[in-house]
Amino acid sequence: MDFSLIFKHQDMLLNGALVTLEVTFGALALGLFLGIFAGIGRISRRMVVRMVADVYIQVIRGTPMLLQIFFFYLGFPQIYMLATGQGITPDPLITGIVALGINSGAYNAEIIRAGIQSIDKGQMEAARGTGLSHVQAMFWVILPQALKRMIPPLGNELIVLLKDSSLISTIGVAELMFTAKVLGAKYYTYVPFLVGVACIYLTLTFGFSRLFNALERKLHAGSGARQVKNAVLDLG
Repeated sequence: MDFSLIFKHQDMLLNGALVTLEVTFGALALGLFLGIFAGIGRISRRMVVRMVADVYIQVIRGTPMLLQIFFFYLGFPQIYMLATGQGITPDPLITGIVALGINSGAYNAEIIRAGIQSIDKGQMEAARGTGLSHVQAMFWVILPQALKRMIPPLGNELIVLLKDSSLISTIGVAELMFTAKVLGAKYYTYVPFLVGVACIYLTLTFGFSRLFNALERKLHAGSGARQVKNAVLDLG
């Protein structure tokens, strides 16, 4: 096994890593957008909104991600053709981001719901007392406070997305795993490229993990400093 092949094709592997990051952050952004609305919907006072959010979460969390990827890439074009009589060819990269983002949204919804419910109810009452509507109070008062408590699970979700992005290699997206398979088939040896890709994944996941840990410590430190300051002012 010639591990020097990794360095010979480092440009291809780095390009694959960039595509992996593009997919990961694109899916995370979409997942956060969907997760905020689904998470708020889960605790909505309107039954219809709660039911829609709950169905979305249960369906997505109850089916494999690979099935969802194939549905958007293979199944959705057939549904579109039956509905319109016209064929479409989905872009693998966009399809992968959408599929992963919708999947992530269902998990983010539960993270956001738990974060919102962890905030004291008096915060909402106080915000409403200032003249804010329920929606305004949720987005401007409750969510910013809940975000600090969501950082650890959201960091975990980013890492899970980073690893699960390898599944979109099955629809031809040239991310890390796809690149490893192509190079392995070219040289009839897979171990060097799989080891190289594993090292890249480990580096990325470790880096993001440390970044979120540092961010969490910084936010907690800032929160602790404000509490001490408020206590001193109260004593004064």
